[in-house]
Amino acid sequence: MKRPEVVVITGASAGVGRATVRKFASHGASIGLIARGRDGLDAAAREVQAAGGKALVLPVDVSHPDEVEAAAEQVEREFGPIDIWVNNAMTSVFSPIKQMTAEEFKRVTEVTYLGYVYGSLAALKRMLPRDRGVIVHVGSALAYRSIPLQAAYCASKHAVLGFFASLRTELLHDHSKVKTTMVQMPAINTPQFGWVKSRLARKAQPVPPIFQPEVAARAIYYAAHHPERREYYAGWSTVKAIFGNKLVPALADRYLARMGYDSQQYDGAEDPGRPNNLYEPVPGDHGAHGNFSARAHSHSLELWAETHAGLLAIAVGIGFVVNRNPSSKRERRLRKKAA
Repeated sequence: MKRPEVVVITGASAGVGRATVRKFASHGASIGLIARGRDGLDAAAREVQAAGGKALVLPVDVSHPDEVEAAAEQVEREFGPIDIWVNNAMTSVFSPIKQMTAEEFKRVTEVTYLGYVYGSLAALKRMLPRDRGVIVHVGSALAYRSIPLQAAYCASKHAVLGFFASLRTELLHDHSKVKTTMVQMPAINTPQFGWVKSRLARKAQPVPPIFQPEVAARAIYYAAHHPERREYYAGWSTVKAIFGNKLVPALADRYLARMGYDSQQYDGAEDPGRPNNLYEPVPGDHGAHGNFSARAHSHSLELWAETHAGLLAIAVGIGFVVNRNPSSKRERRLRKKAA
């Protein structure tokens, strides 16, 4: 009988991480759940077990490399060799740069960038000697195109992209069978917009179009099992942001200067005294979804296309053959005359 996949997911208690836990659990995986919030981790573990998988709750702050290393060691003691490591944990601050503190920049960077580095180091320590395994980095369109009011987060995602590219290059140089890939996300309906630290006048929202976290989870699961591709784009809005920035970055600067403030806020004043998770988790089980389900898409045509490239190639090939076939053209002309 085949051994269940052993997977580690950081940021597993809520949002994209929680949806990804559910996706892997539905396939019977044994999952190491890494996050700070114990309430969300315990709830995620119950969902894994209900789906037929196994769960190990690991209350860990990914900004502490010793904690990440100890968690990896514990996963392998409990479940065996780690097959897939998903770097996903993040935090952010919604604020103009001029109001940010040095400590806030440091904290976001330690979690959202260095957390990926520490997770990768722990995974590589175990995967390289076995010459197998996959590291998935959960990225964002913001890894390429920064927006106002999220400088620390955007810079961290840019750093993740740079780290990932170096890691992938080195693995290729060494002819290693350890693989790494990155999934660039669009705006996702997660709870983070109600718990990140914010200095915005109104409540924070993801920049539309918005997708449900299950779209992200499907992209991550597929990438983990098809890591030969360098990057996956989970939404057409991601593609537009990345390639638009490559073509006309100065125009994108001006557009975002005009539109980027309002597009990240929606009706209702922000509560400046509400809890935030920058340094400590917000208590409770927050699940995978945020407050934007009424506006969120459950499917992404771009992701479907990227994960069904073979079918698209066949369809294009058939279309080419049909259009090149004289008899088919003749039949169409005859049908037109008969009509």
